[in-house]
Amino acid sequence: MEPMPHLLIVDDDERIRELLARYLKRNGFLISAARDAAHARRLLAGLEFDLLVLDVMMPGEDGLSLTRSLRETMQTPILLLTARDETSDRIAGLEAGADDYLAKPFEPKELLLRINAILRRMPEPEQVKAAPKVLTMGEVRYDIDRGEMWEGEATVRLTGTEVQLMRIFSAHPNEPLTRNRLVEELGRGAGKDGQAQERAVDVQITRLRRKIEADPKQPRYLQTVRGEGYMLVHD
Repeated sequence: MEPMPHLLIVDDDERIRELLARYLKRNGFLISAARDAAHARRLLAGLEFDLLVLDVMMPGEDGLSLTRSLRETMQTPILLLTARDETSDRIAGLEAGADDYLAKPFEPKELLLRINAILRRMPEPEQVKAAPKVLTMGEVRYDIDRGEMWEGEATVRLTGTEVQLMRIFSAHPNEPLTRNRLVEELGRGAGKDGQAQERAVDVQITRLRRKIEADPKQPRYLQTVRGEGYMLVHD
């Protein structure tokens, strides 16, 4: 079941706040209300909203000023309500960062349609993909948390350096890592023997491939990326 969109209504007229709150609640919204900009800021500091409905003409900080200020730190959609319907007023509202502008008096149905239209335009939140806990490479599985490798039911014995390499590669799957970076990640430091250290990494990669690849001479999972280094890919 989809959660109800949470709207914040900001208007100094208590009657309008209550009327809009009742109407929008009946149409499937969760409503919070604020009497002025200062009250709205306190609510925004502790709650997240899907859309803000702001009256422009409020005592103290008006709706345009509040909109400009909020746009510096947040992208929550804003619908402005105003008693003035001059073109210059609408332009000022949009330039301040509002998504839409509705002149008073208005039919509640029109407000509802505009709110729904704004919400439909908002992009869906990106689903954060959890990083896999186990990397599969053909018949081989690598448990990231435990630092263990398996082929079928048999444990593949890894040296300390191979465990470190797998930890590094599994933290950066599908990303080429230079030999120099691998030396640094292994905690050895290139120093004066930089080339020797990089050649030592090449040797370790060759040995690790024998434990991962069906054909180490034609690696599928622990690949060489020409001019960039090595890259681990998984199924």
